[in-house]
Amino acid sequence: MSNRLEQKTEMPESWGTRDLRERRVTVHGQALAASVLLDLHRSMQRIRHTEETIARLYPQQEMRTPTHLGTGQEAVAAGVAAAVRRDDALYSHHRCHNHYLACGGSVYRLAAELYGRVDGAARGRGGSVHLTDRDNGFIVSSAILGQTVAVATGSALAFRMDGVDRVAVTFFGEATCEEGVIYESMNFAAINRLPVIYVCENNLYSTESPLSVRQPPGTELCARAESFSVPAEKVDGNDVAAVYLAARRAVDRARSGAGPSFIECMTYRWREHVGPQFDHDAGRTYRTKEEFDLWVERCPLKQSAARLISLGLADEREISAWAAEIEKEVVADFERARRAPWPEAGDLFDYL
Repeated sequence: MSNRLEQKTEMPESWGTRDLRERRVTVHGQALAASVLLDLHRSMQRIRHTEETIARLYPQQEMRTPTHLGTGQEAVAAGVAAAVRRDDALYSHHRCHNHYLACGGSVYRLAAELYGRVDGAARGRGGSVHLTDRDNGFIVSSAILGQTVAVATGSALAFRMDGVDRVAVTFFGEATCEEGVIYESMNFAAINRLPVIYVCENNLYSTESPLSVRQPPGTELCARAESFSVPAEKVDGNDVAAVYLAARRAVDRARSGAGPSFIECMTYRWREHVGPQFDHDAGRTYRTKEEFDLWVERCPLKQSAARLISLGLADEREISAWAAEIEKEVVADFERARRAPWPEAGDLFDYL
């Protein structure tokens, strides 16, 4: 069965003509259909505009849930989600909006969840960090550090026992690599050659603690994974094509019965650990404005747009038009969600 990109429905004519989308291009030494790069960019635009809308509306204090925004990390979610199928199982962590949306999750249902409405992804019960969309393969997200690493490994075991070629994927931050559960999980997955992919979003900080105070000098997370005989690859997590290709290699290994993989994606979160502000605007000094500016210059969408233009797949006017189209849809979904009904008080203890 084809991966998620190949399962996509036909895109609007405004999103590239059929001839353009079927053109073959070479990226990182690999031949790809132009449609792959176009769809990856659109996925990141959708994520970025949704997160920016949350950041703009959150200070109104109508979203009564802590929210961890993933602005700047869009390429990891978009690239990995595109490489798997809808019948695969993806798990996320507290910074989960990106992964939910990359899997095809509804912006409206995300917004409704943030507003605590009955139409929310978790019927208004879970808030920002407990999203689910099983129809699109996004099983659940959890605020417990490292929890879904073990659960994804369990799903992979079930797939192996059932004799199906499904794959489990778990996203987590690099701080999870300071938890014992990931090493128990990787060891078990390697011994049993389980079809699970461990995707580490290394954004250099755990809340406000840098790597330098959490891990010994010279620590290489890929080397830790390889010590369990788990193939590991470090990629530029702001390059959506690089992430997609790495994820596709890992998925191919998993489906072939070769076992688990570990992908370390180097990226950077732009906003505060939890909330809509930028750290420097809030007076926080745990990271410098100069460091922040360097990473913003490496914006995943900016890199992707430059690639589309250089390959002759789009121009700046078209890319801006796509962004405006998506932004309009996102704003409409949030306004509709804000007017959606609350859950009934009598249903409070359902689904627990």
